[in-house]
Amino acid sequence: MIRIYTQIKQGEAWLQRYSDRLPLFTCILGFTETALIPGISAAGKTPEDRLYTACADAEYLYYGAEHNPKFPLPPLTAGASPVFISRAVVESLNIPLYLFNAGLPQPPAVPIIDLGGFPAKCLSTGAAMSLATVQHLFEQGLLWGERLATQAEQGYVIFSECVVGGTTTALAILTGLGIEAVGKVNSSHPICNHEQKWQVVVEGLGTGDWGLGDKGTRGQGDKEKNYPSISPSFSNPLELAAAVGDPMQVVVAGMAIAASRSCGVMLAGGTQMLAVYALLSAIAEVYNLSWQPTQVIVGTTRWVAEDPTGDTVALALNLGKNRQYPQMQAPPLLATSLSFANSRYPQLQAYEQGFVKEGVGAGAACIAASLYQNWQQEQLLLAIESQIERLMKRSS
Repeated sequence: MIRIYTQIKQGEAWLQRYSDRLPLFTCILGFTETALIPGISAAGKTPEDRLYTACADAEYLYYGAEHNPKFPLPPLTAGASPVFISRAVVESLNIPLYLFNAGLPQPPAVPIIDLGGFPAKCLSTGAAMSLATVQHLFEQGLLWGERLATQAEQGYVIFSECVVGGTTTALAILTGLGIEAVGKVNSSHPICNHEQKWQVVVEGLGTGDWGLGDKGTRGQGDKEKNYPSISPSFSNPLELAAAVGDPMQVVVAGMAIAASRSCGVMLAGGTQMLAVYALLSAIAEVYNLSWQPTQVIVGTTRWVAEDPTGDTVALALNLGKNRQYPQMQAPPLLATSLSFANSRYPQLQAYEQGFVKEGVGAGAACIAASLYQNWQQEQLLLAIESQIERLMKRSS
């Protein structure tokens, strides 16, 4: 039920090291006004819906199906929130859960650790957050990463996220770090909106002192796409995060750096966590911070790892080809083999058509269940379908 796509030996060693350990599960919530761009994300039908997606997912993750929520799960174009997957595992295995507010428009209706951040402006402004806010959030990440590692007791911590529009800010961060990412990222759409994302990134990076180049041709599989070529010019990854990032990214970067020094780390997600991995590696190199790369993996779903409209595996490998940050290496990319092809619920079957794909640590949660309790396809599917069934009963 677990497949390793990159850095296979390192991934195998990580799995063997933590095969009998119950993890801690964290979810870092944030918001970027990038999410309000029409059509940029399918994590909520309308921009208004997407304002509350993170609060709704947090409430369901914490309380489950029987709770009457202040923020109900928003309607999606198709499919069901990945929080059903995460909640099924966290609830069934009784995994310790920690929720963090890195910067939301409104506080969620759950017990949460507030990190004192703010929602990010749209990355197209080139001034998404103040540098002071980014520095504060990074310091909070370092602090809480160390604290969580102490609680993990020689186990590992899952760092998940909920940031609508986060694959677009991820593309901006990856590009700003000099990583070839255009045409390779994922999205909650069945066919990734690469052109729209890239237009926003070009606008954001072009507003600062980044130096836009001439038109260039970059490939996505066999389909050649014409994109503007960007040659960023900067020396501080925290400044990049302030320009075009979101509040979750720098928090998780700090958490992972600190936690890796004494326990395992699973960055829970696809494109967004590859961007976080690249960001933390760049920060550690620039600021000479100690961390343990062999303790860190990226865990996601096969819908992300094998997304035919992106190229997640190539993106992960491109992290190790960065001339700007020669110490940066490609991380182990792992994915759960969970399938919804035989689900009795059409909203889960929609995952097989490319909708939703990942979020709220869904893939990492399944990896943890298979690693700790050897859960197979049938057990995972039953637990997840139970969440849908219980919610439908409560709603009726």
